[in-house]
Amino acid sequence: MDRNVICMKWGSKYDALYVNRLYSMVQRNLTLPHRFICFTEHPEGLAEGIEAKPLPALDLPDGLPERGWNKLTTLKDPLDDLQGDALFLDLDLLILDNIDCFFEAEGEFLIINDWLYPNRVTGNSSIYRFRVNEHADVLDYFIKNQDKVRAKFRNEQAYLSQAIHDKGMLHYWPEDWCVSFKRQCMQKGLMGLLKEPKFPEKAKAVIFHGKPDPDQAILGNSGKWFRPMKPCTWIEKYWH
Repeated sequence: MDRNVICMKWGSKYDALYVNRLYSMVQRNLTLPHRFICFTEHPEGLAEGIEAKPLPALDLPDGLPERGWNKLTTLKDPLDDLQGDALFLDLDLLILDNIDCFFEAEGEFLIINDWLYPNRVTGNSSIYRFRVNEHADVLDYFIKNQDKVRAKFRNEQAYLSQAIHDKGMLHYWPEDWCVSFKRQCMQKGLMGLLKEPKFPEKAKAVIFHGKPDPDQAILGNSGKWFRPMKPCTWIEKYWH
């Protein structure tokens, strides 16, 4: 079975350096044979070893707030020349330890159980694994019913989780594999001024959803005035 690690870069929020850092972390922490693919409309500056593929087209109305809908195009059939299993990784996450287990875990479609709504059918799509070319129906339904879907679901990951759940194929990663930097590492309240964010000893990956991004957290910038934090020195050990 082929293994593919895929990511997406569109727009100007993240530059090629984010992709290159992700690629470097994957190469240090994935021992299984694999391809690393970045779907992007701007492949300039990507490191050698990264396969740049055209960003699949998705006709979205102009002026929409960023809600990650482009990630649904990973479900296209065909998805360029990919076959086998695909592990999707967001550009702004931090890999701390070996991630072979993300390909070895049992389950047809695996995703993070969202920390904010652990009892709902809502995954966080910073890391998900699926079989390529087997879920085009989820993308096709979105394309044909965009207004209806966007009215019901706030973002791509809420719709994706529910759609896969309705097919009886949704599974979650073990709870301690993927942690939220904002919710599980940052100190609460004024303690953020006294102690740097906690290092998650058992985690495989740290997810930076919302703010801060890793480069902000290194400097002690939480992205919010009401959420003080000290510079997070341990990020630099892994994010390079």
